Amino acid sequence: QVQLVESGGGLVQTGDSLRLSCAASTRTFSMYAMGWYRQAPGKEREFVAAITQSGSSMTFGTSVKDRFAISRDNAKNAVYLQMNSLKPEDTAVYYCAGSRAIASLTAGANGVNYWGKGTLVTVSS
Repeated sequence: QVQLVESGGGLVQTGDSLRLSCAASTRTFSMYAMGWYRQAPGKEREFVAAITQSGSSMTFGTSVKDRFAISRDNAKNAVYLQMNSLKPEDTAVYYCAGSRAIASLTAGANGVNYWGKGTLVTVSS
């Protein structure tokens, strides 16, 4: 069982940056592809970004590409989401996600093996 705990959410203004962190409680962190999803009120959970087990490859959702970056530190069992040029439409609860395979992690919420409880990001206009 893998437990994921997000941190770093908050209230920011349009154009600001924010960095989310996710700490994983597992000795086998490097075996999991990791990523982020988000869910805005009244909307479905949306894929944001993912990174492979080694950190060598990243994938991004269309709406955040070129603005967000994802990274991981396997020595610290952590994954990060750097969010730049934030927009009001980025307002959502952001969830850390983990799966054995990067393909299932990026295929949709049903492919995620482990979820964090989420952290709220609010971007004011």
